Amino acid sequence: MKRSLVDDPRDVGRALFGPRHESYFWLLHTAGWLSYGVLFWISNYLAGSPGRYWIHIMFLCTSGWLLSLPLRYLYRRIWNFKPRTIVVIIILASMVAGAIWQFGRNFFFYAVLYPSRAPDAWSGYYGYVVASVPILAAWSCLYFGIKYYRMLQLLNEKALKAANAAQQAQLRALRYQLNPHFLFNTLNAISTLIMVKENDTANRMVGGLAEFLRYSLEIDPIRRVPLEQEVRALEKYLAIEEVRFSDRLKVHWQIEPEARMALVPSLILQPLIENAIKYGVAGQIKGGNIWILGKRFGSDLLLEISDDGPGLGQGKSSSTGVGLANTKERLETLYGEDFAFTLSSREPSGLTVNIRIPYQTEE
Repeated sequence: MKRSLVDDPRDVGRALFGPRHESYFWLLHTAGWLSYGVLFWISNYLAGSPGRYWIHIMFLCTSGWLLSLPLRYLYRRIWNFKPRTIVVIIILASMVAGAIWQFGRNFFFYAVLYPSRAPDAWSGYYGYVVASVPILAAWSCLYFGIKYYRMLQLLNEKALKAANAAQQAQLRALRYQLNPHFLFNTLNAISTLIMVKENDTANRMVGGLAEFLRYSLEIDPIRRVPLEQEVRALEKYLAIEEVRFSDRLKVHWQIEPEARMALVPSLILQPLIENAIKYGVAGQIKGGNIWILGKRFGSDLLLEISDDGPGLGQGKSSSTGVGLANTKERLETLYGEDFAFTLSSREPSGLTVNIRIPYQTEE
């Protein structure tokens, strides 16, 4: 009974035995037998063999080159057999092919090159078979070794592509998970403005919402964008929030020029600012402040979002919410362990979110 080495052996078979790899086989096959002939000639030359011995070596390599081709087609047919069965077939095939090869080379040596040295009995033509079998067995092992190595490469490439596709799908899901939450808050505010007859303010809010959504939909969720571009998107978002909170919301920007060129995940700061507004501004009668800081520190980019709300451990403000958990998961997916995401209390009150990621720019 045959056992497949992979889920769909036909896919790997097409990749291993397809037209693109035919040229590789013929190149390696020919180079291998030429190398064998050169080494054989050098050893016999140093041993003082007769001058015509190169003809015998040429016949030896040519016949070996031709005789190993049937082995190739045999091995392709047994590729998905059980390993134990494959080993047995390799041994038997090498013995049979070795016997045929040795008989042919001895017959050519004695019948063509040196008839005077021919043995009296036909059995003499099968001498040194034991020396031919290991050569063909080595050819067989190289054939399977190269094919198995190539198969592992293909499976690794397939696994990497699958992992990359899964990562991209995860990033897209994480990014788009934020939009419904933001839309609910904004549309609820617009609805309230319409109910109290503040149509001009509602129109401005709808216009700001359209601009921000256009940006969020046009940007690929898995792309990294310059922080300068992220800042412009945040300004559109904050324009919407300023309509909601009026003079109760005060935003302070502290973005260094060098930091503006750094690449960051698209809309990575928006959920942090939304969290600061929800817990640090909306819950206070007098409103609050939000500080947005970005600077380069060595080979890293430091980002910081702070508010002067109740802070950690003070009722609802202690909640990390979907936005913070989502942001941390996105960073972990993108950067592995090469990032930092921390929450800390701000004095005298408030919450500070710090992000450290590698400093990278567009080349």
